[in-house]
Amino acid sequence: MTIQKNNLSSFAELMADIKPLRQDTRHFDTPVKAKTVLVSHKMTQDAAGLFSDTYQPLLPTDGPMRWRSPQTDSLELKRLRRGDYVPEILLDVHGMRQAEAKLELIALIEACIREHCHTCCVMHGYGQGILKQQIPLWLAQHPKVQAFHQAPKAWGGDAALLVLIDIGLEDTFD
Repeated sequence: MTIQKNNLSSFAELMADIKPLRQDTRHFDTPVKAKTVLVSHKMTQDAAGLFSDTYQPLLPTDGPMRWRSPQTDSLELKRLRRGDYVPEILLDVHGMRQAEAKLELIALIEACIREHCHTCCVMHGYGQGILKQQIPLWLAQHPKVQAFHQAPKAWGGDAALLVLIDIGLEDTFD
């Protein structure tokens, strides 16, 4: 016991001239995330939940890329093919990664609904064909997409898709 008291007193003597450090630069609490980070994280989760990369809808293997939902009249697909619908919003995903393109596609569909635009155009380009293969698969999964068809030459030809969106106006007038 006397050895411990002796050690403590000698330690106290050694530390008498030492000034304690002030720790004011490091904060060890969990940082508060900015609202933009939270919003982008939510959009990423929405994209992951809405668009599956493993889902394979029945899409044509020959001819132009086309698809329509079972609730959509086949005449609408023919109108898209002929170019009767003029796209009101254009989205160019050239050079984007798949994750970025998914987010932009969701934002495009939401913008169409918000702005009451029935038709939009998604320009995926030629490139290595990754987005050209994936975008139709994602569009076929979205509940608001009624149909899409390879765009006429005026809107990008086989490097773009015209998309028909259900904006839900019919329900508001009943």
